[in-house]
Amino acid sequence: MTQTIAPRVRILVLLLLAVTGALLAGAAPASAHAALTGSDPGQGAVVDTAPTQVSLTFSEQIAVSDDAVRVLDPKGKRVDKGDPANLSGTTYTVRLLSGLPDGTYTVAYQVVSADSHPVAGAFTFSIGAPSETSVSASAQASDDGLVGRLYGIGRYVSYAGFVVMAGGAAFVLACWGRGAGVRAVQRLVVSGWLALTAATLALLLLRGSYTTSGKVGDVFDLSLLGDVLQTKTGAALVSRLLLLAAAALFIAVLFGAYDKREAEEKRDLTFGLAIGGTVVAAGLAASWAMSEHASQGLQPGIAMPVDVLHLLAVAAWLGGLTTLLVALYRAPADTPVDRDAVQRFSRLAFGSVVTLVVTGVYQSWRQLGSWSALTDTRYGQLLLAKIGLVVVMVAIASISRRWTARLAKAPAPAAREEEEEREKEKQPTGAGKATGAGKDEAGNGESGKDEAGSEKGDDVRAAQLARQRAAMESARQKRLRDADPNRFGLRRSVLAEAGIAVVLLAVTTVLTQTEPGRTEQEAAAATSASSSSSASTGQGTGAVTLNMPFDTGGENGKGVVTIDLDPARVGDNDMHVYVEGPDGQAFDIPEVKVAFTLSAKDIGPLPVVPDHITTGHWSASGVQIPMTGDWKVEVTVRTSDIDQVTVSKNTKIG
Repeated sequence: MTQTIAPRVRILVLLLLAVTGALLAGAAPASAHAALTGSDPGQGAVVDTAPTQVSLTFSEQIAVSDDAVRVLDPKGKRVDKGDPANLSGTTYTVRLLSGLPDGTYTVAYQVVSADSHPVAGAFTFSIGAPSETSVSASAQASDDGLVGRLYGIGRYVSYAGFVVMAGGAAFVLACWGRGAGVRAVQRLVVSGWLALTAATLALLLLRGSYTTSGKVGDVFDLSLLGDVLQTKTGAALVSRLLLLAAAALFIAVLFGAYDKREAEEKRDLTFGLAIGGTVVAAGLAASWAMSEHASQGLQPGIAMPVDVLHLLAVAAWLGGLTTLLVALYRAPADTPVDRDAVQRFSRLAFGSVVTLVVTGVYQSWRQLGSWSALTDTRYGQLLLAKIGLVVVMVAIASISRRWTARLAKAPAPAAREEEEEREKEKQPTGAGKATGAGKDEAGNGESGKDEAGSEKGDDVRAAQLARQRAAMESARQKRLRDADPNRFGLRRSVLAEAGIAVVLLAVTTVLTQTEPGRTEQEAAAATSASSSSSASTGQGTGAVTLNMPFDTGGENGKGVVTIDLDPARVGDNDMHVYVEGPDGQAFDIPEVKVAFTLSAKDIGPLPVVPDHITTGHWSASGVQIPMTGDWKVEVTVRTSDIDQVTVSKNTKIG
């Protein structure tokens, strides 16, 4: 039965990789990390007069390029001018050509969220009345294609490479010092380094196309690569490459000088390698934390160190588990994984799981924000799947701990049994040699073959004997490894753990590409509130809130003025005026005036001068609206003795 273990391992690994590929292929495009929470004009809105600009408000800061926002007329011709500008906070504007005719216009945007993921979308608004348009309002994200899939695979390989490299090195230093001289363990850790390095280089090349056009031909565009190097994500990838150079030196020392030292010298070197390795591993983990979810949203100063700790715990657990599996299956019989090493790893894995639970609870609260997000959002559903896999892994790990306990109690194999195995295997080999020698001598004496032919035959025979000895030695070591039922049981349970770990890592990779549940729910709530506000404004009932960006052109002349009119009906109304700067903070200006005009009835402008209440807040009560209609609300903002501007917006009142 043990002879079929290796094929079964290969089949299981292939199945797990297939599951991983299916998870990655089924992942939703990572194009919603910064959600569009509002716009002016709003989605589907019909305005009476052509706006001078279009503003977009996102749930977080974004990076915009020169061509990030496009406004197209019904025939598909661009009507925007100039580059998008950050008006205030998370609101961005693009100016429009003057004198736009009536019809339906399409706004298409493609930007990069602060947590490094591309965001794309489109919506329409109409001037005068809706019309037919030749422009599709559905935008394909740059990551929704071959480049996006390659980028997702690169992210998975980079995570896997880091886990194997860092976890394997930690296993050798903390649990099994003799493993530094085992060739299979060396190959595993070096493979992790190679995978992480290759994936990082690939991500750096793919990044430009991934966040812009999504075309394979743009992967080697040097101008795009230059733009990527100036971004936060580009800096993180370059930092990762530099740290990988230090990691290569660490690996060379671990599997070179460290393995050749005596026991007492090893203890001194272990401390230095542990400190240096921890610093390098933490730096590599920080290259993810500084450019993804942890760097944005609530408490980034706490979230980034927690994310680093989370990644290190994942590497120590899953990477150590992979190394243990390789050692159990591939380590030579004369250098087995001893029971003390397994017990030390068991304690390390337990500490890693505790760390994962603590940091995972904090990350879940930060990214979800509510219990409903756990079941109502894709992020929450993936998180539930991840939690389920961790629970299954912990359950299997408990079985592994039982096998470890049995292994510790079981007596060591007798040296006599190993010696007998060696003697049995030597006998046929020795007989073969003697027979072969006799035949050679007889042949040389009777047939008179030339010396060159004899030497050639000896070389062939020697090569055959060497292959036979290698095969017999491999079989002997396999029999010795499989002879202990406790060790065999441990191997099977660790193999099951490692298989689930592959799927767990795939789910984690997809999770990092998915919009956090908190952001998704906030965006949905903002969209719902915007729709409700638009509906109530169109029907003439309820309070009205108008946000109007302004720019007087002078120093500190940019901001947003907000008008709240309650209850927005004929008769007396309460009005509040708020002024915020580009940073979203309230600030005072020398003067603000409001006027109401009903052009259809030639009423107005009706001026209102609100009273200053507190910083950035003015108020007026008893504001008279004489009749229902589509009123123009004009606000004059003066930021200095000579700098002022008037902005306006139409709304239904009454």
